[in-house]
Amino acid sequence: RAWLTRARESREAWQRPTELPGPLQLGEIVAWLGRRLPADAVISNGAGNYTLWVHRFYPYRGWGSQLAPTSGSMGYGLPAAIAAKLARPARPAVCFAGDGCFQMTCQELATAVQYGANVIVVVVNNGSYGSIRMHQDKHYPGRRYGTDLVNPDMVALARAYGAGAARVERTEQFAEAFEQALAADRPFLIEVLIDPAILRP
Repeated sequence: RAWLTRARESREAWQRPTELPGPLQLGEIVAWLGRRLPADAVISNGAGNYTLWVHRFYPYRGWGSQLAPTSGSMGYGLPAAIAAKLARPARPAVCFAGDGCFQMTCQELATAVQYGANVIVVVVNNGSYGSIRMHQDKHYPGRRYGTDLVNPDMVALARAYGAGAARVERTEQFAEAFEQALAADRPFLIEVLIDPAILRP
């Protein structure tokens, strides 16, 4: 029993959001979503370092509440969220995607709008392929190549597809944007801006 208590305390300590430089604390946002969403909410994601925050700080509480690739497939999150929403319309479906990950399948916003799959997409925008950049820095210091992104205006892009959208630059802005997304009768994208130097919790 003592060992189990220590193990649980260790896990709970690890799941407490970490504090990072800058005005946006991604760990706090993910933990807040864990408190705000019902246990049957579906959380999906693709591949990239942004998923470290989702897997560490979101408290999955039921079977079928996590949709994620086992093969590191970028772009998986949005189509998975749309499928989940169409299969179970009453369950909230929230997709996390990095900016590079999102652009692999962002055109599926048109599918979501067409079929009334009112998913919420949280795009973690750091202007780079963060996971690849991390490995370049680790294995080839000073030889970073091909990982910086010139992104479109994510909010304008989502609106062009017919979805709602909001941009969040500070932690305290997220709750209002998310409530707006939940109330919207259409798919909704929330772009959260994070410093590209922040690659892990």
